[in-house]
Amino acid sequence: MKRAPKETASAPAELGFAMPAEWEKHEATWLGWPHNETDWPGKLDTIRWVYGEMVRKISAGEMVRLLVRNRAEQRLAASYLRRAGCDLGRVEFILHPTNRGWTRDSGPICVRRRRPKAEVAIVHFHFNAWAKYPDWQLDTRVPETAARILKKRLFHAECNGRPFVLEGGGIEVNGRGTLLTTEECYLDPKVQVRNPGLTRADYEETFRKYLGVTNVLWLRNGPVGDDTHGHIDDIARFVNPRTLVLIRESNRRDINYRPLAENWDRVQDLRLEDGSKPEVVPLPMPAPLTFDGERLPASYANFYIANASVIVPTFNDPNDRIALGILGELFNDRPVVGIHAVDLVLGFGSLHCLTQQQPA
Repeated sequence: MKRAPKETASAPAELGFAMPAEWEKHEATWLGWPHNETDWPGKLDTIRWVYGEMVRKISAGEMVRLLVRNRAEQRLAASYLRRAGCDLGRVEFILHPTNRGWTRDSGPICVRRRRPKAEVAIVHFHFNAWAKYPDWQLDTRVPETAARILKKRLFHAECNGRPFVLEGGGIEVNGRGTLLTTEECYLDPKVQVRNPGLTRADYEETFRKYLGVTNVLWLRNGPVGDDTHGHIDDIARFVNPRTLVLIRESNRRDINYRPLAENWDRVQDLRLEDGSKPEVVPLPMPAPLTFDGERLPASYANFYIANASVIVPTFNDPNDRIALGILGELFNDRPVVGIHAVDLVLGFGSLHCLTQQQPA
């Protein structure tokens, strides 16, 4: 049995590591095969076909590393992917039991350095199911499995002598030193508290140590219905080092209007790592989606930037075309394609939440 590389005592930034931007070249994308019935009540088979479309688009430009719980699930996944037209030669099945498939949050968050030699390493951020659910013990070990299989250095994130909890969907970087996150997610003292007792300064210092950033920006709120309590990947995304898209609700009677407007007020005062103002492009919101009376966090900001395309969630909404058009103008180096996500968002997340990039 292969052993995981020994966890490293020094922080990544001290050794020259930093988290690259999502649009930089990937070696692979990590996904977890869907199996938890409670995430998609009555829709699990439909979700498998959505995965087929995702894998087909992503694997056109990079490997897909797909977490499966056992060999039987591997055979099931392979049958769906084959029928969806995926090239299974571009899919590597990783045997690892999981609680859920939200790989953005539990998967390997990678950092990279170019000197003294190019190296990619993994930071273990100790996923705890968004400080909300009791079943996370399998998911939190995914970074260890990834480090062992890929023979990568593994950093153990901690703050004030305790394991530090962070999800990939809670952070957004421009690859030049700036990180964007939200107060709702990490600074709320009562709701879904990932790291009890930590201050804004503690978070910012830990971001710097383990992700190699120099500049931390805070927005306020996410949309209503977000199970993660304010993940940035439903709100604002960098599309290049100087430009971000920010969701805007135009209907003043919508429950999301006021909290999202607060982000627009705040973004005017934010500055990038060099002191300049970012260019901010509005992304529309789709009309409200609900399931069993509960608002779902449908957002066009939950797109994923793969090597061969940008895949964008769509919702059978007139604003689908507008959102795809905006992103199509911003990404001129790869096609922007929509993937139907009405069923996917029943699980309170969509394309970006399910994916995690592994940099080249």
